[in-house]
Amino acid sequence: MEPFERDLRDRGVHLVAGLDEVGRGALFGPVLAGAVILDPRKPIEGLDDSKKLSRAQRNTAFSAIDAGALDWSVGLASAPEIDRINILQATHLAMRRALAALRVTPEHLLVDALVIEGVDHEQTAIVRGDARCQSIAAASIVAKCARDALIEGYGRNVQGYGLERNMGYGTEEHRAAILRLGFSDFHRKTFRVQGSLPF
Repeated sequence: MEPFERDLRDRGVHLVAGLDEVGRGALFGPVLAGAVILDPRKPIEGLDDSKKLSRAQRNTAFSAIDAGALDWSVGLASAPEIDRINILQATHLAMRRALAALRVTPEHLLVDALVIEGVDHEQTAIVRGDARCQSIAAASIVAKCARDALIEGYGRNVQGYGLERNMGYGTEEHRAAILRLGFSDFHRKTFRVQGSLPF
């Protein structure tokens, strides 16, 4: 990991929030953003891009973040909101909601790959930030764990799409189920499944 947070502390900026999202490319459910303010006095081992970690590793890291971070939160934008305002704007909305849910007000934001629209905080967009920046990696883990738990909850009531296996992403099984069953109330109606499927 690169020393983004340390460089900010050297400039007198101590409350740094990392932000990342998950679910942007899914066909089902919300896009969800995580925000984490790490405590530099309590370093957390094993932080990395959540996609590179096993489920057990993510859960262990999440427990460490919950115990050791100064603050963390999540925010989401629902499938109907995604359909109404588009996925990029919904991603910004989820990030703003995650920021609003923090109890500690950050002085600077480190964001994975984008600049959040509509916020007054100073911020830095970092390409591949979830693999290069501790705070963003922590946010990616929080967001992934929270979204997985949410989709598994949906899956207990929305049957037939294999949500417990695909987490709402467009696997072959999921796409075939949409052809067979149609969209549920929680699918993104404006998304179109890529490939040979006729919708």
